[in-house]
Amino acid sequence: MSTDVEPYAAAAADAASRGLAVLFVPRTPGERPAPVEGVELVKTIVVQAKDRFVLVLTHVDAQFSWAKLRAHLGVNKLSLPDADGAFAATGYVRGTITPLGAAGSWPIVVDARLAGQRIAIGSGSAEFGAVVSADELVSAYSAAVVDLATA
Repeated sequence: MSTDVEPYAAAAADAASRGLAVLFVPRTPGERPAPVEGVELVKTIVVQAKDRFVLVLTHVDAQFSWAKLRAHLGVNKLSLPDADGAFAATGYVRGTITPLGAAGSWPIVVDARLAGQRIAIGSGSAEFGAVVSADELVSAYSAAVVDLATA
């Protein structure tokens, strides 16, 4: 690996082009990032809806309503691609997936429970996380904010 390029370079460049402020923080690969006060850990889930993919952001430990997601997307069926399919859709391996710099212009759905929060998401690198304002991410990426809470 070249030391001239940060491992999260694609994420940083994409965020910068959208005016999104991002703090890249080191993490230990293969381990859940350590909790940071005032920052919610968020997972990015790649979901396939017909012939397109959707990136869903929700709290790392949260369950979400697949029925609400299907209703929002106007589809009857959703599936999770395997690791190769997720990589093909985003350019990132599982555990590093992020909307920041992801391949394709896939729609992004942010769980409404994240509104107003500072969140830690993937950076495209197993060695770093990305801390952003959920509201600023929504604005920068024209993401949909959807109530995905289970009953």
